[in-house]
Amino acid sequence: MASIDNFEFAHRHRREVVWMSQNTNTIPMPRRITDAILRSVEESEYNLYPFKRGLFGLPEAVKEDLGLEDQEVLITNGGIEGEYMATRALLRPGDEVVSTDPSFLPIHDQVAMAGAKTVEIDIYRKDHKLRADWASEAVTPRTRMLLLIDPNNPLGSGYTRSEVKGLAEVAREHDLWLIDDITYRDFHPDHALASEVYPEKTLISYSFSKGCGLAGMRIGALVGMPEAMKGIKRYDTNVLGTNVLAQRAALAALECKGEWLPTVRKVVNRNQEIIRDTVKKVKGCSLPVYPSKANMFVIDVSATGADPNAIEDRLLHDHMIHVRAGGYLSKRFGSKFVRVSFTIPTEQCEKFAVAFPKVMESLAK
Repeated sequence: MASIDNFEFAHRHRREVVWMSQNTNTIPMPRRITDAILRSVEESEYNLYPFKRGLFGLPEAVKEDLGLEDQEVLITNGGIEGEYMATRALLRPGDEVVSTDPSFLPIHDQVAMAGAKTVEIDIYRKDHKLRADWASEAVTPRTRMLLLIDPNNPLGSGYTRSEVKGLAEVAREHDLWLIDDITYRDFHPDHALASEVYPEKTLISYSFSKGCGLAGMRIGALVGMPEAMKGIKRYDTNVLGTNVLAQRAALAALECKGEWLPTVRKVVNRNQEIIRDTVKKVKGCSLPVYPSKANMFVIDVSATGADPNAIEDRLLHDHMIHVRAGGYLSKRFGSKFVRVSFTIPTEQCEKFAVAFPKVMESLAK
């Protein structure tokens, strides 16, 4: 069964499915977030277009969360909309963007929409991160941008401050734009921003989808220095603002971050341990990255001979557990792994621990 059919099935059975396929977060959040949404509905705030700049206090809260008071915040429909604006504004046909493989390939698709090309550096090897020297070697006269996804989706590898500094210095040396996709920042306690090193041409893709569990709200931001943001805003077609209910939820989530973040990290750490112990029991399976600095990692199944698409199918249709086959995230290495996310209640992760060995036993060659 094709992956799109799996998603249709999973959505139709949303209440029964253990959702480990999209790095979404189903850990219960503070009631304050729900109350903010309901209050907005009860006050019929949706009757009016939202203020274009964002709800009063939301851009400021994003800047406070990042510690970047001098930056400009553009509220967007999810982090990926901001990346679309940036690629359309900054890239021209024939340009090149240095990125990785594996990666979050929908961003590479956006690069292609601008007529540009993504140069994908293999990081499915030791350390599983983009090294500064590799990035520098990949730069050509056509290179215009460096894409850094930190922590990495799908591998879960996170960069140290010195590694981020090295990549930012490569971008500065070659006068490149640097897109710093920090979607999974909340799961990495030692996360560092490229803007701290290279503020003038770094653009931060900021998301509310993962840490605080607002993926369905489609709310995010693009953050950069005011001068850098001028040209990008020409491609902002969302002139009437972003969903007001989503903005209320996002603002409430930032205001109570001290409540939910420690709980989320605790659950994530425990779930990683459960999955690690499960994978150890299955001959031929391994975790290239452990522990993850994000809320997901990949399980390498290549030594088993099992097809990742078949693993996705069987876990979903036999056990109501949805994971993601690797082809969505890597053209070269997607046949080697499945991606599993674990921002789910621990009792659901324990269901995976029971089901995964059974599925692998039935599919291993």
